Amino acid sequence: MTLNTIALELVPPNVDGGPEKAADDAQKVVRYSAESGLDGRIRHVMIPGMIAEDDDRPVPMKPKMDVLDFWSIIRPQLPGMHGLCTQVTAFMDEASLGKRLAELTDAGMEGVVFVGVPRTMNDGEGSGVAPTDALSIYRDAVTNRGVIVIPTREGEQGRFNFKCNQGATYGMTQLLYSDAIVDFLAQFAKETDHRPEILLSFGFVPKMETRVGLIHWLIQDPGNAAVAGEQDFVRQLAGSEPEQKRRLLVDLYKRVVDGVADLGFPLSIHFEATYGVSAPAFETFAEMLAYWAPDRA
Repeated sequence: MTLNTIALELVPPNVDGGPEKAADDAQKVVRYSAESGLDGRIRHVMIPGMIAEDDDRPVPMKPKMDVLDFWSIIRPQLPGMHGLCTQVTAFMDEASLGKRLAELTDAGMEGVVFVGVPRTMNDGEGSGVAPTDALSIYRDAVTNRGVIVIPTREGEQGRFNFKCNQGATYGMTQLLYSDAIVDFLAQFAKETDHRPEILLSFGFVPKMETRVGLIHWLIQDPGNAAVAGEQDFVRQLAGSEPEQKRRLLVDLYKRVVDGVADLGFPLSIHFEATYGVSAPAFETFAEMLAYWAPDRA
């Protein structure tokens, strides 16, 4: 079973924003979808389960609304849309995690990406279930079991292969600001028979990034030249005028889609507006989808 979807990421608002902020986010999605011609095209909302990260995060992490609470507010306002989410597994025991996953699927979450410890910790340091274990333990409980794919990360080929062996049915990429995913998947296809669905993730970069640097921070991997190049591209996008920014992002989208289309992986598209949904973000996403879209492939 493949998702074959266009998904839009919506981050739960801060708890102090309350239901009003959640409802406002949903209303913006409806409005911008209609204005950009994407009305009815976005089939899933991808809601990340947020946890505290490094102290140097450019935008301080405040307590976030729970995924289920956020989804319960926005779902009635987004007719025809289903849910995807990420779930941190590493701090929950097997029974608690099983209960949580049942609640997510009962609420209409059609896919769950299993996530481990934040990068301030080493793999395996969490007291709960490792994501790779969760993939096999909950094979019957969650139909679409996802993992994060970071094509520029050292050792990612073997890591992704192991996750597929464990039961991953799809991989959601980190935000793509280069076409590194093309060589990654081409090599992966040569070395394994696994063909999980790939959610290709693209993110809009507003001018605010020049001042804040949140995307630069999110994709960081100190000492990794490939990521340094992606960070340079993010800086270029942030400093570009709207028309040039759109052209640069659409050109990247075309290179990625053209490069992976014939490798045998089912493809979906995941969009993210890191600083919040906006009209320019939706206009850019619409132009990308005009070139290729999973619902019209």
